Amino acid sequence: MLTLALESSAGPASAAVLEDGRLLGEVYANSRQTHSQTLLLMTEGLLRSLGLACGDFDLMAVSNGPGSFTGVRIGVACVKGLAFPHNTPCCGVSTLEAIAARGRAFADKILCAAMDARRNQVYNALFAVQDGKLERLTEDRAISIEALAEACAPYGERLLLFGDGAALCYETFKSFGARLAPEELRYQRAASVALCAEPRAREGKTVASEALLPAYLRLPQAERELKRKKGEEDTL
Repeated sequence: MLTLALESSAGPASAAVLEDGRLLGEVYANSRQTHSQTLLLMTEGLLRSLGLACGDFDLMAVSNGPGSFTGVRIGVACVKGLAFPHNTPCCGVSTLEAIAARGRAFADKILCAAMDARRNQVYNALFAVQDGKLERLTEDRAISIEALAEACAPYGERLLLFGDGAALCYETFKSFGARLAPEELRYQRAASVALCAEPRAREGKTVASEALLPAYLRLPQAERELKRKKGEEDTL
C-alpha cells in the first residue's frame, strides 16, 4: 500500500510517503508562512524527489482535527483536491492519535496527547501502549488542564506528555511524576498520520474524497463570538 499523508493541524506542516509502513520520504516546515503557501509546494517537491505522481497512491491520509481551524481545513482541502481526480480512497486521522503514535516504542506507558486549546484548556486523548500498538483510553475531548490533571494523577510516573500542550500540562502534572516526551518525538508528523491510516484502510475504513471532513471539538472562534453576541442581544 502506497500512502501519501499530510499534517497541518498546528504551526508546523509536513508531508510523508509510506509504503506498507516503510517511510520513503518526508518533508517538514516550521516557518512563518501559512500552510496555504507551503503545504502543496512541499508535497509537490516530495513527490518529484521520489518520482511519484498523485495517481500512484492507494491511500491519502490527513490529520483532520482537532487543531487549528484554518490549519485543519487547509490539510483536508489539499487531500480532497489531490485524491478527487483519481478517486483515491481517503482517511482522516485524529491529530491526537497521530501525536500519540510517535510514542509507540514506550512500552507499558500511558501517552497523554495534549494540544493547546487556549482558555486554560487542551485538546486531549489518552492512550496505552501494548505490544507496540496504541490502545485508546478516552475519546478526543476539550478539557481544562486542572480536570485532566485529576484524571491523570493515578497513572503517576507511567504518564508521558506529548503535543504542543505538553509543556503547559507539565507544570501541574510533574507533581505526581509525569514526564515530558523527548522533544524530537513530542509533536505530530505526517509519517505518524500515515501509520495510523494504513491499518484502517486495510479494514476498509476509508471514504471518498468528497466525504472527507474536518473533525472539530469546538466551534470556530467567529461562530463562538456570534453565539455570544446573540446571547447578549437576547437578554436586552
